[in-house]
Amino acid sequence: MHYISTRGRAARLDFESVLMAGLARDGGLYVPEFWPQIEAETIRALAGQSYVDAASRIMTPLAGDGVAGGKLSDMVSEAYSGFSHQAVVPLLQLDSNLWLLELFHGPTLAFKDLAMQLLGLMMDRALQASGARATILAATSGDTGAAAVEAFKNREAIDLFVLFPEGRISEIQRRQMTTSSAGNVHAVSVQGTFDDCQSIMKTLFADLEFRDRIGLSAVNSVNWARIMAQTVYYFTAAASLGGPDRAVSFSVPTGNFGDIFAGYAAMQMGLPVERLVIATNTNDILARTLETGRYEPRSVVPTTSPSMDIQVSSNFERLIFEASGRSADRVQSLMGEFSENGAFALSDGELSAIRAAFSAHRACEDEVNETMRRVYSRTGYLADPHTAVGIAAAEREIGKTNAPMVVLATAHPAKFPGAVQDAAGRTADVPKRLKAILAGNENHVTAEADVSAIRALIDERGRFSGSKVQV
Repeated sequence: MHYISTRGRAARLDFESVLMAGLARDGGLYVPEFWPQIEAETIRALAGQSYVDAASRIMTPLAGDGVAGGKLSDMVSEAYSGFSHQAVVPLLQLDSNLWLLELFHGPTLAFKDLAMQLLGLMMDRALQASGARATILAATSGDTGAAAVEAFKNREAIDLFVLFPEGRISEIQRRQMTTSSAGNVHAVSVQGTFDDCQSIMKTLFADLEFRDRIGLSAVNSVNWARIMAQTVYYFTAAASLGGPDRAVSFSVPTGNFGDIFAGYAAMQMGLPVERLVIATNTNDILARTLETGRYEPRSVVPTTSPSMDIQVSSNFERLIFEASGRSADRVQSLMGEFSENGAFALSDGELSAIRAAFSAHRACEDEVNETMRRVYSRTGYLADPHTAVGIAAAEREIGKTNAPMVVLATAHPAKFPGAVQDAAGRTADVPKRLKAILAGNENHVTAEADVSAIRALIDERGRFSGSKVQV
């Protein structure tokens, strides 16, 4: 399998090169050159397999048997060995046709662990096999940074810099990044929004001299390997509910569009999915885009679901590439228009193609709180605010279809105790692994939302220079 950039001006790469590159050198995002097909019999058989076996089967056509230094099946087994639930991603029934897929049983209690734990192993083994080193730069609205710290801490071949928006994530999310004592981890509190952090990251990747000199790589969902790993639980959930012999719908709490694009990728690989429901909070750029066809960010509004407080959804570019008939020229034109004017408009054909697979619903703060309260009152289930956004969107969509509706439960409620307490009148029990983090000493640096400041910080604190990773 080879990969191409959505903007068509970067080299065609194999999986391992895409893994290490993260973002294409033309500013685009990598996608498979073609979508491999998973046969119906294979999907049907997933219902009787362990998650580790299912993950190896689904990802092999995309990644090959492995990367330098290890087989894919061995790395998958190691990546999920530390998850606290035997099923890795248990599926629970919430109502007659409503299900929750719990994705938060990894080390940082959020869905990002499912991809990041594997990504850490893959990148570390590839670097060790080649004798190279890399500097990873991550922008986070909360959970990505914590998952990256856990996955990459104490890895000799990797330095990790995590940019997070100061005062715009939960205390627990912050402490999961800032209490690490690993010498290769650098948590950076940026005086701005997540969109500022992400913009800085993309600008530094576009500085090819800097990128090559420090071996810059990315683990945000712009990295295709993240999307690849997340396709797996769409397949396993659907198989558990009768797929491929009946279609399943999914409601996905969505900020940067990576997790729900993984569902779209699963569809392209042959999984029967009736609807993909984009569940947004007050920061509703994706819902507005599907309503009007115009992609135009507004100011970011802080909410109780901070991982979704995003107005520039990077992975939407991958969907535009597909909706435009895989036209790199069209993507390049739209991204240029967005850079110049801060907005762009989809064509009627592109919007129709997106609406054929996706619906979108927003949930304001009052609705999120009411959903958490009502779900707990009726079922005894404590949902975190992000999952509550997904439930609220699912409930608006579920009457339109007879297909089972699966809500992706993306974070443990113990990560957001204040919001859960205010809505449900109680907090979740705190897992042992989280108690240790809450007791730790914080260590981070504060920086302006300025590209030059972050570049200087990386140069000052990073260990690596020279052309370590060039792709």
